[in-house]
This record gives sequence, structure tokens and C-alpha cells, in this order.
Amino acid sequence: MTVLLARAGLRATLVARSFAQAAELKEKRENSRYLPGVALPQGVRVAALEGGWQEALARSDLVFLAVPSRAVGEVARALAGSEVPGHAGVVSLVKGLVPPDGTPPTTLLAEHFGRDRIACVGGPAHAREMVEAGAGLVCAAWSASLAHSVAAVFQAAGVVCEVSADPAGVELAGVAKNAAAVAVGATREQGLNAAGMAAADIFREVLALAERRGADARTFVGRAGTGDLVATALAPSSRNRTAGELLARGVPASEIPQQVGQAVEALDTVRLLARAIEREGLDAPVTSALARLIEGTLPLDRWVALVRAQQPPPASFRRPRSWLLRLRYLARRMRGVRRERPARYTR
Repeated sequence: MTVLLARAGLRATLVARSFAQAAELKEKRENSRYLPGVALPQGVRVAALEGGWQEALARSDLVFLAVPSRAVGEVARALAGSEVPGHAGVVSLVKGLVPPDGTPPTTLLAEHFGRDRIACVGGPAHAREMVEAGAGLVCAAWSASLAHSVAAVFQAAGVVCEVSADPAGVELAGVAKNAAAVAVGATREQGLNAAGMAAADIFREVLALAERRGADARTFVGRAGTGDLVATALAPSSRNRTAGELLARGVPASEIPQQVGQAVEALDTVRLLARAIEREGLDAPVTSALARLIEGTLPLDRWVALVRAQQPPPASFRRPRSWLLRLRYLARRMRGVRRERPARYTR
């Protein structure tokens, strides 16, 4: 992300978690552990969260948060107590839920900074490919001007970015993608059909939660949802899918991050997601079963059997239209249908 910001012509400061990480980034000018071979532009400054970052924030117009979801609360409190300018936008890159209640990151950030200063970014964003060949992202915000400002930064860096007025939908679509990717990995050895069924069921269950919270269902079939899922399912190095595969081999969830070599947020997020859906009084048998599989309380064979046996809600069929309604419909088609805007903001 820092590379893209610098490429867009912004003066960017990368804040590392520790002095040791900051020193290594300054010396090597690349993240040799997670993104080797991608150089930090010379104009990028490096600071540490342990100290020295407040000065950079005092001059910021945009603050991008690329932190684990469990750290969002701590970072938000630190930012709120710093000298971040009152006009600065805070952009969440987090694809997870904040413990202990499964709070969406933008909801928590809005409590500290107000809704009009908060945005989130979703969509397929494989890091190396995004830097080398671009990507197709979506920026969602309650403020139209902030959404367009963030999108313009990505566009200037050579990355296509849509705007959306649906932060809840973009965040929960990303969460659904992560959960579905774990489910795909856990059922992959049982066949592609089982993997597809598991992913579809989880998407449907999370969509019900998203709609309960005011999200737009169309967000889930856009880049933030199905677009991100396809990219994750095809990526050879997908952490979430790999985590599901390791679960299927009997590896405990607590040991998976060590084997993967990175944190796998979906393992925590699925459990938070299942509890959030349950609190809303919604039915989510597949997501709940995946949470139990991660916790080690549900055997793999029972998880697969549940996925294969799960029946979707009964279909509802509309009554046939009368001849008058059909005539009106055809008349509208002949006049042309007004094209809907991709994002709607109300004053």
C-alpha cells in the first residue's frame, strides 16, 4: 500500500510495529519477509509505532490502517489521542471483525473520529500483483468526497477503484470471502462441488447478517465479495484457503499460523462472525459448523456431511403478471431503462 501511495505522488510514511522492523525497512528498503523484491520508493519515510510516528500524523491528510483486526481498537485509541488533523480521513484496509463482539472496523473507528472521516477498501488485492500489474478495488465511505478522494489516489497509482456508499456491505463481503476461503480449503479434498456448496452457504448466511445491518446485497456480487473470493480461491499462496486445508488434515487452529508463516485472521473472524449472526437471531448452520471445526469441537467428516446435507431456504415464486402489468413493463423497456448509479449518496 505504501508503494502505491508513493506512486500516486503522495508523501507517504510507513509506520512499522517496532523499532527493529523500522530499522530493517530503512536499511533494506523492502519488506523482505512478506514482499521480497518490491522496493520502497526513496521518498517514503519509515517510523515505528513505538515512537516517532506522531510527527508524520500531524501533517497527514489520509491515514491507512493495515493492522490485524484484533489491534484495531488499540490503534484507534492511539490515533484518537494523537495529533491527527481534524480533516484527515481514516481508511481501514482490515478484512476482519474486532473482538470481543465482532464489531466491524469502520463502526469502531467511527466512534472515535465520526462517520464522515471513515472509509474502507475491499476487493481483490493480492499484494505483489497489485504493485506490479494493478488491481480492481472498491472504496466505501459515508462521505462521498472521502470515497472519491481515496479512489483518486488509487487511480493515480494505476489501480482501478470504484466508489461505494455501503461500508457495511464492503466490510462484511470481505469477511464472508475469508470465511468462505477457509471453508473451500476444508472441503477441497471432498471435491469441487462440496467446496462450492460450502462457500455459497457461507456467503448466503453472512449476506443475511449484512442486510440486517443495512448493507446492499449487490455489494456481495461485486468486487468486494465474489471478485475477492475468486481471486483468493485461485491464489496459490492464499493463507485462508491453506488454513482450511490444514484444518482438514487435522492441524489444530492454534498451530496453523506457525505453519503458514503469517497470521490467519479468518480463524478468529469465523468464530466472531458465527456469534454475531447468532446474536441477530439468524440461522447460520454452515458458518457455525465451520467455527466449531476451527475450535476442534466438530470432526471433519461431520462438517462435510453437514455441508452436503444442508438445504437452502425454499424458493419463493412470484405470481404471473396480469396482461396489463406485462404491457406496462414492455412499454418501459421500449422507452429505455434509466441506468442506476454505482453509488448513491444523500445530502
